[in-house]
Amino acid sequence: MDEYMALIRCSKIQVDKAYSRAVNVPTFLKKLMNITGMSEQCVTTRIKQKGDSKCIPWKNLKDLILAHPDTKKKVDIFALSVYSLVVFSKALGHVDEAVTDLFD
Repeated sequence: MDEYMALIRCSKIQVDKAYSRAVNVPTFLKKLMNITGMSEQCVTTRIKQKGDSKCIPWKNLKDLILAHPDTKKKVDIFALSVYSLVVFSKALGHVDEAVTDLFD
């Protein structure tokens, strides 16, 4: 268990449980702010409700990739977009909230 915790860099795993979820899970808004580096207002205006979950249109992320001044954030946003399109393609043209749960 110690090696696993070191590999995923997570010190909050409860050893006596088979799995656990972090106590303070950030919201979709906070995760997107962290990944993209955008302000809360910018992220809030781009989040859409699609079906039973929240998402952000892929076009918004594409525009951000092209215009973002920070190269590391560009790579993070691009990786999130590709991850979303390949792994979670249920919301075509959108990056679903579930993607940020795993990506962040």
